[in-house]
Amino acid sequence: MELLDDTIVPEHARDLKQEAREFAEAHIDPVAADYYESGEYPHEVLQAGMDAGLVAQDIAEEYGGKGFDLQQMLALSEEFYRADAGIALTLQLASFGCEIMEDYGSEEQKETWLRPVAENEQISGLAVSEPQTGSDMAGMETTAEKTENGYVLNGEKYWVGNAVEADWLTVYAKTADTDDRYSNYSMFVVPTDTPGYEAEHIPEKMGMRASKQGHIVFDDCEVPEENLIGTEGGGFYMLADFFNHGRVVVGGHSLGLAAAAIEEAWEFVHDRQAFGRNVSEFQAVQHILADMRMEFEAARALNWRAAEKVANGEDAGFWAAAAKTKSTETAVDVAERGMQLHGGRSVLNEYKISRVYRDARIPVIYEGANEIQRNLIYRQGAL
Repeated sequence: MELLDDTIVPEHARDLKQEAREFAEAHIDPVAADYYESGEYPHEVLQAGMDAGLVAQDIAEEYGGKGFDLQQMLALSEEFYRADAGIALTLQLASFGCEIMEDYGSEEQKETWLRPVAENEQISGLAVSEPQTGSDMAGMETTAEKTENGYVLNGEKYWVGNAVEADWLTVYAKTADTDDRYSNYSMFVVPTDTPGYEAEHIPEKMGMRASKQGHIVFDDCEVPEENLIGTEGGGFYMLADFFNHGRVVVGGHSLGLAAAAIEEAWEFVHDRQAFGRNVSEFQAVQHILADMRMEFEAARALNWRAAEKVANGEDAGFWAAAAKTKSTETAVDVAERGMQLHGGRSVLNEYKISRVYRDARIPVIYEGANEIQRNLIYRQGAL
């Protein structure tokens, strides 16, 4: 069974997809269970990914990267996440937020901040969500007050990938308080060694345990004026465009997880005996597997179509939201069915399906909860 075949993948992304598969088989699969159990940050796998030229290479060539495009990043995601979602997320978060800098930053900012990440000397992160505010992008409360020397940040951020590990973050903060709530926010580069920046890991997640998220407190954290990305008040609109690309890639996260769930279930029922015959011979089991496969193929077709649409700027908001919603919910559904087919053994940590089941529940929330995606699908997909 070859679920993640490359016939749907554009030709220019196929070699990278194969590289990602070989890397996942050699470096992620063998250690995935151990990292899930320990919950440790996978430094060695991250370094191996850097050495292989597969980390932070979505940054343009002129700033030291390889310029991987959206379709290449989707191909990469499918393969990494089939092996292990936590490790995969760590690998892809190493350059998180850099796309905003590349699209809206000055040439001086790009040279200063992007090149070290592309050359794997630094890692970045993106701080948007807050403890009391999740998907309401126009309701965040962290402020950046203008001063003579720059901006002073105060507030909190939550669920920040690499909050502790990163060298610098792109931070979303409130710079105005006007009636136009969408124009009140701006983006800033904040080095993590800046006085007033304090971060700690969020303890013990149920899934994606090899990826580290953190809680940040900004306490009179001052950055110079040149750390403002683009124009003041443009932060919300920068994020809207950024998330269109990100949601397509998150769809890839879930396609990888869904493929893993189906493969695990298929292998298990074909190797198990019950009531005097192979479990795969029961019609009910066959129907479940058939449904799993159909839903997976539908989600994957939508996701790859969305990748093309978003890359070309064609109704990007609609396609990104639709792909993210369908793929993430398909992953949850097939993982749950895979658990059912494994029976009582599904709850044992030694079976990969239990890890996939817990991991699959997370992408329906991040990059904008699916309830928010449905709002976007309705509004932006109106006939």
